[in-house]
Amino acid sequence: MSDLVERLAGKRVVVCAGSGGVGKTTTSAAIAMGLAARGERVCVVTIDPARRLADALGIEQLGSEPRRVDDERFAGHGIVIGEGGELWAMMLDPKRTFDELIAKLAPDDKARDDILDNRIYRELSSAVAGSQEFTAVAKLYDLDRSGQFDVIVLDTPPSRNALDFLDAPDRLTGFLEGRALRLFLAPSGLAAKVVGRGTGVVFGVLRRVTGVDLMDDLSVFFGALSGVLDGFRERAAGVKALLADDATTFLIVTSPEREPVEEAIFFRGKLREAAMPFGGLVVNRLHPLAADDHDVSAEDVAAELGGDAALARKVVRTLDEFRVLARRDAGALVRLKREVGDDDPIVVPHLDGDVHDVDGLVLVHRHLFAAGAEREELLSEAAF
Repeated sequence: MSDLVERLAGKRVVVCAGSGGVGKTTTSAAIAMGLAARGERVCVVTIDPARRLADALGIEQLGSEPRRVDDERFAGHGIVIGEGGELWAMMLDPKRTFDELIAKLAPDDKARDDILDNRIYRELSSAVAGSQEFTAVAKLYDLDRSGQFDVIVLDTPPSRNALDFLDAPDRLTGFLEGRALRLFLAPSGLAAKVVGRGTGVVFGVLRRVTGVDLMDDLSVFFGALSGVLDGFRERAAGVKALLADDATTFLIVTSPEREPVEEAIFFRGKLREAAMPFGGLVVNRLHPLAADDHDVSAEDVAAELGGDAALARKVVRTLDEFRVLARRDAGALVRLKREVGDDDPIVVPHLDGDVHDVDGLVLVHRHLFAAGAEREELLSEAAF
């Protein structure tokens, strides 16, 4: 493996995947900023509702369409957007994205309105759109096809099982091609009798009790939906092909804690099984262990502190605690290298505070894009 710039050379889609709370949003934004600084037109897409990306980029509010970040935002912070470079950002609205997909695939305005205005769709779309993974990759597909950007960086949904992201196209296709749905769309023979009698009785009771004619709503919904099924299948196939394309790469982002490490290893295995392109491992919030981690005496520290023995004991105790974490993290890093198959992962050390502004983003960017000896030097400075 090599430095991040070499890993991302020639890539059009960068997918940052991993469990929640490991810094995926910050990593995605810092990568997008770094590529824009190198003259690329980059869009970073997030579903993070915590507004951290908008805050870090100094944008009042991110919408569901790409919005360009003013180059001046980085002036004086050590980042200069390169000639021809542009940084855009957007926050995915899963429900709206799903509605837009329906509108795009509907054969005509009437079919579009029949679906979008249907009560069954409004309830069902919230549930399906709740599968943020599919809407994320569907938007990724649209942005890539638009040709507006050189690189798209996707901050994937915080999912306990990142496998959902890879399975999203198949799961949606499976739902649309499911036997139950086909039965509603084109019942025949015995099925038609069962559907006709069974649903007739059930919905007749519901209509009398609620005053709502669900059978009519279902009939309109499934009838209109049949007109977009081919488009859905085509879109799901296109999304799947894009994820496996040579110009796409997956970066697995993790922290050294036990659960994120297990999920990173598991996800790497699924990438192998699915023959998806793996670009490397990013380990955030690691406590680096100093090469000279010998014991420090409280007496020596007290001498440097002007004889304050109480303060010296606190300093030594705190250093010991950090070294416990550093030895744990060192063990996790060894395991990650072996299991994930990246012998030189990108490591971002534990920072003093959360990243919520440009300065924090620039600091993360510095660690991500540092090359060769500079990477070692930065980690050495952060070591305990």
